[in-house]
Amino acid sequence: MSDQHEEGHFCRTAGEKIMFSDAIIQSIKKAQQRYPDQQSAVLPALHIIQKEYGNLSYEAMRFVSQQLRVPESDVFGTATFYSLYRWKNPGRHQIQICHNLSCSLLGAETMIAHLEKKLGVCEGQVTKDGRFSFIRMECIGRCDGAPAMLVGDDYHGELTPEKIDEILKKYE
Repeated sequence: MSDQHEEGHFCRTAGEKIMFSDAIIQSIKKAQQRYPDQQSAVLPALHIIQKEYGNLSYEAMRFVSQQLRVPESDVFGTATFYSLYRWKNPGRHQIQICHNLSCSLLGAETMIAHLEKKLGVCEGQVTKDGRFSFIRMECIGRCDGAPAMLVGDDYHGELTPEKIDEILKKYE
């Protein structure tokens, strides 16, 4: 049995069968109704599970496959293609820093180096206090404010090391 099951963070088990909460099942069914093609509901279904549990697992993908009646390989391909899905729990505040062309030309690598030094962790790691983690995003769609990042859903642009320090203080 995986650590996720033992810690009870991901799902309940009933013998060998994995059981997700009724709220998760109902949310996925509601998402299904918005789309004529079941394949189109894969993204929102994965998002529902990640929002509830903090990350995805193979069990989650299998569950989505069964609920939507789409091949597991399609669900896995979708979940691994998009960088918005996580495979391990992030810090309480997930920082996503853009490193696409505009942001890179305007200093994204310097901002990433500053975050690593300030937080004392490398990309993909969680700070010792569990407060922050950060990842590079291919694009957050805000080239007008490059370099830019998201902290959770909050946008921050025209970054400098000093501005990052001020932003991090808001998330204590």
